[in-house]
Amino acid sequence: MTELFYTILNMSISAGILILAVLLLRLFFRRAPKWVSVLLWGLVAVRLVLPFVPESSFSLMPKAEWITPDTSYTEEKTYFDSVSPDRIQVDTEIVEDVVYYYKVVEPPIEIHRGVNPVFVLSCIWLAGVAAMLVYMLVSYIRVMRCVRGARQFRDNIYTSESVSSPFVLGLIRPRIYLPENMDAVSMSYVIAHEEAHLRRLDHLWKPFGFLLLAIHWFNPLIWLGYILLCRDIELACDEKVIRELGNEQRADYSQALVACSVNRRMIAACPLAFGEVGVKERVKSVLNYKKPAFWVIAVSVVACVVVAVCFLTN
Repeated sequence: MTELFYTILNMSISAGILILAVLLLRLFFRRAPKWVSVLLWGLVAVRLVLPFVPESSFSLMPKAEWITPDTSYTEEKTYFDSVSPDRIQVDTEIVEDVVYYYKVVEPPIEIHRGVNPVFVLSCIWLAGVAAMLVYMLVSYIRVMRCVRGARQFRDNIYTSESVSSPFVLGLIRPRIYLPENMDAVSMSYVIAHEEAHLRRLDHLWKPFGFLLLAIHWFNPLIWLGYILLCRDIELACDEKVIRELGNEQRADYSQALVACSVNRRMIAACPLAFGEVGVKERVKSVLNYKKPAFWVIAVSVVACVVVAVCFLTN
């Protein structure tokens, strides 16, 4: 188990360096399409999944292994000759030969000074992973109970009096849940937004991201990356919906976002539900949206390729 823990530590440190690079690129590519940021977080996920990556002379990773197993908790046992020289009535030279024989032939045995702290840390790590997975299961059960009496509106869209904010729930057959008594204009925008999530398979990416977070829960950079991933996915989805809308329609879309942002804590906290987050930032992004130029898209794609070559190799 300690070997697995060392592997996870090294993967987490390498991914942390990549996250810092992604944060820097997000500052330079504010005018780039939002899906570019999501693609960069996908590269982080690849680094967190693969324990071994190829080597490259273009790599910016200083080390392949940051932490190696500690062998300082073993020592050689002192041996005593089982034959006592004072009880051997033979020549001294023969006794010296016997003692030398025992010292050379007897294999060394390793003994532990005490409990290896790395083993203790690995147990704490496993306990944290289990706690995160239990939290995911409990939060999912809570949300399922909340929408137990939902009524079908059409296809995979359901409405419920217990729902105060729209969200997507489910992995294999995801459903869109909407609050009761939504006005027709807001409902059309919300449905378009949630269906865009399903087309992009965001209902799978968020749980997968949380699973990686559960494995690397001890790394604060992974937490930051997960939070920003959820926000960037929402921004990319908004961008996809408003691409063909006029200014007046974008204003209505922003109003629908604000109306759906009330009392969303339980949904936002569930890793298997996809609710609305970062509404303030998203409203600004919608109202200030400008279609990116082709050269911006081209430079962004090249930057993603460069990041993959430099940070997905050792």
